[in-house]
Parts: sequence; C-alpha cells; structure tokens
Amino acid sequence: MYNQNSMGNGTIRAPRREDSCLSSRRREHSSGAFTKLQETVLLLEEELRQRWKELQDKDEKIRQLEKELETKSIQIDKLQDAIGYNIQLSPKGSQRKKLLSVINQGPAQYNEKAPDTHRRQKAKEGVSAEPTSRHYYNPSCQNPDVTCVRKDSSAKKLITGAIMSNDFLRQLEASHVRRMVDCMYERVYSQSQLVIQEGAAGNHLYVLAEGLLDVIQNSRLLGQMHPGTAFGELAILYNCKRTATVKAVTDSKIWVLDRQVFQNIMMSSAQAQHQEYFSFLRSVSLLKDLPEEKLSKIIDCLEVDFYDKGDYIIREGEEGNTFFIIAKGKVCVTQAVEGSTEPQEIKTLGVGDYFGEKALISEDVRSANIIAEEDDTQCLVIDRDTFNQMVGTYQELQTYLREYVFQLALNDHDRRNARRKSLHHSISRDNSEVNQLRELVSRFSSTSPFRYLDVITTLGTGGFGRVELVKLKDEDMTFALKCIKKKHIVDTHQQEHVYWEKNILQQINCSFIIRLYRTFRDAKYVYMLLEVCLGGELWTILRDTGSFEEGTARFCIGCVLEAYDYLHNRGIVYRDLKPENLLLDSEGYIKMVDFGFAKKIGPGKKTWTFCGTPEYVAPEIIMNRGHDFGADYWSLGILIYELLTGSPPFSGTDPIKIYNMVLKGIEKVDFPHRIGRRSEDLIRRLCR
Repeated sequence: MYNQNSMGNGTIRAPRREDSCLSSRRREHSSGAFTKLQETVLLLEEELRQRWKELQDKDEKIRQLEKELETKSIQIDKLQDAIGYNIQLSPKGSQRKKLLSVINQGPAQYNEKAPDTHRRQKAKEGVSAEPTSRHYYNPSCQNPDVTCVRKDSSAKKLITGAIMSNDFLRQLEASHVRRMVDCMYERVYSQSQLVIQEGAAGNHLYVLAEGLLDVIQNSRLLGQMHPGTAFGELAILYNCKRTATVKAVTDSKIWVLDRQVFQNIMMSSAQAQHQEYFSFLRSVSLLKDLPEEKLSKIIDCLEVDFYDKGDYIIREGEEGNTFFIIAKGKVCVTQAVEGSTEPQEIKTLGVGDYFGEKALISEDVRSANIIAEEDDTQCLVIDRDTFNQMVGTYQELQTYLREYVFQLALNDHDRRNARRKSLHHSISRDNSEVNQLRELVSRFSSTSPFRYLDVITTLGTGGFGRVELVKLKDEDMTFALKCIKKKHIVDTHQQEHVYWEKNILQQINCSFIIRLYRTFRDAKYVYMLLEVCLGGELWTILRDTGSFEEGTARFCIGCVLEAYDYLHNRGIVYRDLKPENLLLDSEGYIKMVDFGFAKKIGPGKKTWTFCGTPEYVAPEIIMNRGHDFGADYWSLGILIYELLTGSPPFSGTDPIKIYNMVLKGIEKVDFPHRIGRRSEDLIRRLCR
C-alpha cells in the first residue's frame, strides 16, 4: 500500500493490526468450513455404507422369505392333499358339501399313498399300461372293435354328467365322451359287496347310477359316494393298485368301462382323425408333395377353432399369419367390388377347402372376407411361426421339393460325423472294448450267471428286484447285474417292456447310454449284465445339492441330447427321462439307463402305450392321442426345469392332479427367478 507524502516520495506502509487479524480470521473461517465439509462428507459416506448394508440385508431377507414362501407353498399343497384324509365322518351342511366335493373327484383322491411329508427324498416311479401289439400307429391296420351297450337317454345323461363333473375326464373331447358313454356296461352290487378292494389291481372306470357306496382306507371310513359320481379313472390310464376299498352300503347299480375299451376308443379316434387331417393336407397344393413325416408334424401342430354362423374368420385388408382348413361346415367368401358399397359374395367353401396359405410364406394382407355360414363351423389352424419351428420355412420346403435336400442331407451327415469325431475321438476304441467284452461273456451259459460272477455288493433294491455289483471270477472286470423277478414282470404285465429293453440295449453302442453285455435267466429271475456306473444317480446328487447351476445343468442336458440323437436317428423313442434314470460314469459323464419303456417306432409313426413317470409324461400320452419323439423333448424341458430348481414344474402326491396340471400347460407355471430368461424360453418351447 502506498501513501503520497508532501515530498512526493511513495513509501510502504506497514499493515495495520486490524487488517492482519481480519485476514487471520478469514483463513480460520475458510479452514473451519472445509473441515466441516469434510466431516459432512464422511458422515454421508458412513450413512451411504449403512444404507447399502441395510439394502443387502433386506435383499438377503427377501431371498430367505422367498425360500420360506416356496417351502410354505409346498406344505400347503401337501396339507390340501391331506384334507381328504382328515375330514370328519358325519359332516352337516357346508361340511357335507365339502366332503361331496372331495368324493366327486372319485377314488383318485384315495388312489394314492398317504401324503409324503418328504416328497423330494423319494425317487419318482414310472407307470405303464400293459402294451399290446396294436399299440403303435399303422394306417393300414384295422381299428379294434368297440362294442356299444344300449341304454336309455336318462342313463346316458347321468353318465355324461358324472364324466363332465370329474376334473380329469372333463378334459376329454366330446366325441370321446359320447363313445365312452355308449360302451359302458352295467353291473349290479348287493348290499355289503365290494366294488373295489384295497390292494387289488384296477382296470375299470365306474359311474354310480343307483345306491350308496362307502369309501374305506386302512379300515377307516373316508366318506360316501352318491349316484352321478365317476370314480376309478386312474385305472383306465395304466396299471395301478387300488389304495382304498369301495363297498356297497345298499343294493347298487354301477356303469363300468374297461381300460382296454377306453384305450381302443382313444386310439381309433386318433387314427381316424389323423387320416382325415392327412387327406386334408394332401389336397393343399403347397403341401401335397411333402413326405409323410413332414405332414405328420404339421398334423401335430394343427389346432381347431370354432365359429358360429355370421362370425368373421378373416377380414379383408387385415394382416394375417394363419392358414386355415375347413374341417366342418361352410364359409362364405366376400370381397369389396368397385362401385358397390357392400362386399360381394364370390364363392362358398366347404369341408376340405382351405384359405390363407400365403400366410405360411410371408406376411399376408387378406384379400377377402371369410364368414362362417353355419353354427359349429370348425377350422384346422396353424400359424406361420409354429409351422416354421416344427416343419421349416417355406423356402426350406421348396428346396426339399426341388430334391436338393438329398445333397443337403449328405452334407449335414458329413458335418455331423466330423463333429462327432472331434467330440468323441475315443469311440472306436470304446466300441472295440465293448465288442471284446460281449464276445467274452457270450461263451457263458445263459442259465447260470453266478457260475462266472462273484457278487461284491448290492448297489440297489426295488420292487423289480435288485442290482448287484459283480466281477468276473479270477479277473478284475466289474459289471452291474440287474436281477428282475419274473413274478414282478408277470404281475405288472411288463413282459413286452422287458423284451423291448433287452432287444434295444443289445443293439446300442453309444457312449451316453449304458451298455448291455449279456442276459441270463433261471427259475426266479431274468438277469441283465450291464456296464457299471459307480458315480451314482444324478437324482441323488440333485437331492443332496438342492439344484444345479446353469452350467452344470447345461452339461447334463448336453449328455442327454447326445443319447437322444443316437436313439432318434435309429427310430427309438425313450419315454422315461428323469434324473433317476441318469447315472454318472467314472469320468463324470452321464449315461442313460433303464430302457423298459423304450420302443422302436420309425419316422412318421406313433405309439400308444401309456408309460412314463407322472411328472414327466407329455399331454399326448395322458390323453392317449398317440405319441412319438416329441414326447421325449417334452420330458427334456421338464428335466431342465427340475435340474435348475430341484423339483419338476408339475408335481404332487396325486397322479390325477399332476395330469390335470400337465393338461393345463406350461403356460400356467410361474417360473422362479433362479431360472434365467433363455432357459425359461427353451423350457416353454420344448413343452409346447
């Protein structure tokens, strides 16, 4: 700072004390503000850390609650299943109404073991109807005769009402119900006579026409059934033992349907429908030259839409992606004409005619109106996306029709072979070893396996018999010896299944399928000498782990797909996929076992035997519509779900309830968060 004095010289003036203090105070104030800001930041950071920890704790709490909710839901399902076992015996008013509601489900409610409070600790069991030589689709075979029994209109009305009141039977098509009603015959039971004996094999569906019936389990009265009640429906699907007794309280009349008649009704109806739809497709110029196998796939995709008189099926000018074939009734085709205010009728189409075929090629703008001219007009429908997924795009079909597919197939075959060589470079060596072992044991007598084998230990037991770990005497070679009781085979009508298992396994030499080296027999047992897999069941590991990570599940499914590829290329459908039938070998790879339900059907064919595990059976098996390789891919979707969650999407203690859930579809299933979006999409596509 300068001060001009009288001499004109500028001198420097020392700062005043007040100015120095002010500057110091400013510095102190600035330093204090910074410190306070730092403290505020630290407080905010600490608060943020606490909030983050609270958020993590809440997320963990939510996960725990979701897990508890899932557990509670399972417990609720079990308690609901158990309600039927604990209802008071003399209900009044609303209680009696609830009892009748339970009884109207028929002994399906009782045809089960008591609820298992540890369901996941128990392996799932397969079920089967006894097969016959007619249980495969062959258009040239004659449909089996189904005898009709005369009955008046009131009896038909009562039976129809009982069937339509049953949760499972009501899902049958109306034509099937009519034929079932026509074929049921009458039985008369006197007072105290048993209709069903607990523990006996079941083979009939019943509808009570007159009288009163007691339902008894373990000497305890569960309830009573009144006229108009259908019961025993599980027995018309497959072999099962009755787990409750039904006894006539008064003289009673009951309508009865045999399992074989029911299966013949379903099989003959499906065959007739298949032939009808096949004829329709052969009349479509776009599709007529396709091979039978492709047409069969299209038939499996077809859905039926119903229209009343005056309903618009398609409208002119709208975009469409759906192809229609008229199965019943007539439709009117109208189109806008220049100079006219109303669309003009062009022509009428009837049964076997089709429209909208351009929609299978690309987006189609409808060029006309299609209007139903009769009530209950029925159209077979398929959309472009389904057509492309199941059959292939139009361009692919055109390539097929131009006969280029032969060369494409050769190229695909070469690429597939090259891929397999890179993936399975040791297969040739394995095949050589397998052939040597088969040659070695082929010299053994077919009636005395234990002359050549020493038992090391028992690997497992079951109703069928047992599986022993054995070794060749004087040699260090181990095998699994499956010992099947002949009595069990006869009692469960599994003769043909055992034959198919032996016949198929003897032809198989795949790294992902257990190998059969030799069969034996004696007075009590049939023996199968099998490759040993000491890694145990995949199901046991899943049970102990709870669920698998996506990578582990992907590896398991990859092994199953290799086995499927081998089987399906040879026309073999497996039909019993589940974790219990997948074993781990010494290197950790999965091998498919238990071929009791496997069958060779060939391309474009169907088979009809009800078999599989309730949680894994496809809808077409349940409804006895005939099934093929698609049933295996349905079960693959179920397996993916179970591996990722620890439980199949359709499960419970009552098979009928499981089948009802299956028939409602995978669309009704809420997927848990642990299943990723891509996995969910794959499961839903496999279980279409």
